[in-house]
Amino acid sequence: MGFTKIIENFFRKFLPSPFTIAVLLTVLALFLGFMFTSDGSVAHRIGTLLSYWENGIWNNGLLVFAYQMMLILVLGHVLVLSKPMERVILWITQWGKNTSTAAVLVATSTMMVSFFNWGLGLIFGAILARKMGEYAQAHQIPVNYPLIGASGYVGLMVWHGGISGSAPLKVAEAGHIQELMKGVKGTYLNTPLPDFIATSQTILSSWNLGLFTLVLVTIGLLVYFLGKKTAFSSFYLKTYSFNAKEKNKVSGAERLDYSKGLAIFFGLLLFAAFLVQYIVPLRQLNITPNMLNFFMLASAIVLHGNFKRFLEAVQAAIGDTAGILIQFPLYFGIMGIITGSGMIYAISDFSVSISNTTTLPIFTFFSAGLVNIFVPSGGGQWAIQGPLVLKSALELGVPLPKAIMALAYGDQITNMLQPFWALPLLGITKLKAKEILPYTLIFMVVGGLIFLLGLLIF
Repeated sequence: MGFTKIIENFFRKFLPSPFTIAVLLTVLALFLGFMFTSDGSVAHRIGTLLSYWENGIWNNGLLVFAYQMMLILVLGHVLVLSKPMERVILWITQWGKNTSTAAVLVATSTMMVSFFNWGLGLIFGAILARKMGEYAQAHQIPVNYPLIGASGYVGLMVWHGGISGSAPLKVAEAGHIQELMKGVKGTYLNTPLPDFIATSQTILSSWNLGLFTLVLVTIGLLVYFLGKKTAFSSFYLKTYSFNAKEKNKVSGAERLDYSKGLAIFFGLLLFAAFLVQYIVPLRQLNITPNMLNFFMLASAIVLHGNFKRFLEAVQAAIGDTAGILIQFPLYFGIMGIITGSGMIYAISDFSVSISNTTTLPIFTFFSAGLVNIFVPSGGGQWAIQGPLVLKSALELGVPLPKAIMALAYGDQITNMLQPFWALPLLGITKLKAKEILPYTLIFMVVGGLIFLLGLLIF
């Protein structure tokens, strides 16, 4: 517990808010960029750097990327607030007869849901953990509630290797790689950049699915063992409410807002458009951000049953996107500075000089884990680190899918250390960071070893 206290104090004392970190990283990038530019007067160099920064902030392709990531988070949250999801959560809850069983159910369910959508998994895991605690409290079952709460957060350890993973999902989009590498020169240009990398080579590859399954089983066994060995905890929870109460009487045009028939019709219309537009990439197992968001939008409207409940859920979920909305442009600006100033070449050359075909994925894994502490957004991290990873991989002959997934694994694993994305879970479960950290750190070590083993074998 002493080590976890040190970690907690470190984050509290030395790391400001993610937005402040983004600002400080921007200032650092501007300073380093100035050191890397030598042409012209000081004023000219500063003006050129500011131009690189501004172009990065308002990069059209990357702004689309930011909006796509916002929708992935919002729509995932909206889905979990629907009545059918509420019934699923309450059904799972009734099987939590002791700490071990409850922790296994929460951990495995959360990881499977998070593999589909990280926003859905984050809120699903938090609510499921909360309801497990309420069930144990109501039936006077002694449990270790912090372990159950930590199990509800473990989905953030597998999300980037899942269907909503920022890096593998974005590279599956035609033209994104060329857009990301625009202006980046190197020997790799002798080999044409691929137009896209299908998710069949990354997320849905046999080796990634195998690693996910291994993590799922191992963490499930781990929390079962911890549930047997850890002491019970005392806690008090009020009943958590999923949805606001419906109005008894509606009149006039308001009836359209509450119309189940209209919502179902529109949802089915969206599903029809989805099949028409995406049937070919679906057959090819190539999932893109637009495809995922289209499917979740249709699903959310149908599951909520009317537009009023759907929009109320959107209102509840929208606050979680504040970080993406305001921080992503700063990350894009940093990428613009790194690329335009030539820093990318120095960093990439260093990576290449200390790596080979075998060790580059390992180096990428650890560096991504470190960067995630300061840039807690997978999408923001891909914008900054993606060009470096791609350039280094191309120059050393490392398969791009493997390099991309190495970054994804490194980014996701240190979420067990990074408290930023745990805030919604802590708010819902009423737990403190210091209560779940001992368990999430164990999850990080075990999961990290599995991913490292996978990168060495495959």
